[in-house]
Amino acid sequence: MDFQKISRLGAILSKDYAGNFFRLLVTYQDISASEAASRLNLHIKTAQDFLDGCEEQNIVVKTEVFEKKRPYYRYKLLKSELEIRIDLTAFAEKDAFENKLMWKIREKKNSGALFKTASAGNRIASVHYFTGKGRERKERILNVTKSQGIFLYHLPFPTEPHREVQEIIKKAQIGALYVPEVVDVISVLHRNQLIEKA
Repeated sequence: MDFQKISRLGAILSKDYAGNFFRLLVTYQDISASEAASRLNLHIKTAQDFLDGCEEQNIVVKTEVFEKKRPYYRYKLLKSELEIRIDLTAFAEKDAFENKLMWKIREKKNSGALFKTASAGNRIASVHYFTGKGRERKERILNVTKSQGIFLYHLPFPTEPHREVQEIIKKAQIGALYVPEVVDVISVLHRNQLIEKA
């Protein structure tokens, strides 16, 4: 199941009245939005949106019926169980990740960023930088993990040659387990123009 679809399902399940709605759907052979709204003391538009959301998720089936020449819809439960499975590894951008390992980078000259060293030394504790201009200018503080801090401690200065990310990682002796979080902080710094690529 794709994450967008799960998000929409989560929005349905999070409604205060969702439990009562499902109780109706289980109890009744089929039900209309107006019947459900009346039963649950909801606005008919609220009931309609909920039922249409359930149809989009294939929880119910919608059937058009005619009564006194006026068409309306009845909803019937399709499933007796819902199962949500999310593959969190799908969020990893493998191609982008491997590409960034080959970036040649260094700290950007005159970026205005302050790389604060941790009290223990040999690593950066946080990066202070500004966003916006004029009165809209705001200071941002990026607190980094230990592995990110060690990597940033070995980041070439603006006056030094660019170095490949994986080379810096090797020099900093960062274990493979922590490489993804290092690549993530590189993305943040590059997006905010605090480091530059060759």
